Amino acid sequence: MTLEASRGVKVSAEWTLHDFVTGARTQVKAQFGDSSSEVQAMGHNIEVDVLSRKKDGEVGYTMNTSKNAARRDVLVGIINNVRDFTLARDSHWYRIPRSSVKKWLSKSWPPSWLAFYQTKVFGSESHSVTYYAQVLDVRQVRRWQLFPDQPRDEKSEQLYAQLLLGPLQRLPEPILSRRFRRIVFIPTTWEKFNSALEINDLFDGSPLEDRLWTVFKRLQISAERQEFITIDSEFAALDFAIYCASGKIDVETDGDTWHANPEKAAQDNRRDNALVVKGWSVLRFGTAQVMEQLTDYCVPKIVTKINALGGVDENGTLPRRIELLNEGGLYQGRLFDDL
Repeated sequence: MTLEASRGVKVSAEWTLHDFVTGARTQVKAQFGDSSSEVQAMGHNIEVDVLSRKKDGEVGYTMNTSKNAARRDVLVGIINNVRDFTLARDSHWYRIPRSSVKKWLSKSWPPSWLAFYQTKVFGSESHSVTYYAQVLDVRQVRRWQLFPDQPRDEKSEQLYAQLLLGPLQRLPEPILSRRFRRIVFIPTTWEKFNSALEINDLFDGSPLEDRLWTVFKRLQISAERQEFITIDSEFAALDFAIYCASGKIDVETDGDTWHANPEKAAQDNRRDNALVVKGWSVLRFGTAQVMEQLTDYCVPKIVTKINALGGVDENGTLPRRIELLNEGGLYQGRLFDDL
């Protein structure tokens, strides 16, 4: 659904939410205006993306209804010990602290499917997604209810979301992590989950991020999506982290709504400065640049920086530079000849 609104004018909308799992349909009414990035309507979070700003002051919005915004029905969670994997496999449940649900997952909750990213303790299955299960129900419980044999203390009163699971199923081929990376949670779509070849294919980011990721894959630029790093004792999620032979690049895609918020722009400025101090190079591209100047501006800038930093780091193999083949914006990866 696309809605056009004059700047500063609120728009009313009414539509039907369709839950494709339960089949339930809900009538929803909402109002939003020029500065809105999210609408809370009858308990549903409806995402609103600004697509463009026209010269006459009009703003083009895309409203993601349940067919779009609520389609993140797969959640990739972490399994970092054998006990939790055994509980998921044999007792058919998995737990997430309620604080984590609120912080990381409020826009994609509850999931219909749960997949597991296994960490290094799992040997040959480590740093990959191999197993998944259907989520049958979600309950709010305290820790002591999950682990009644543990001592009752302050920790035992913590609230969790307990996901009740169907039988674990195994993917035909695991979804691998190239860099053995750290992840938090990855809400994604069923389509992306079924087609993913590696962890970065799972991320269901903004249309700008997805557009740039498609180009990175075509050009074989090894980028890590939503890479969490620590700067100034705080976590920061980078849209794309590109590790080069002699440096690191953070590529950010900023929508118009974000740019229109002075407070968020100031946050970006502080974060960019902190990243530069830590040795990162930061490249930022706005909506118009990604949508209209991807091949003649964004990609050449990224490629130039990659090559200036010695080429893409390929995890121990020779670094690889990206070469421009012709003026049409086609690139390919090539090993450095002088190495």
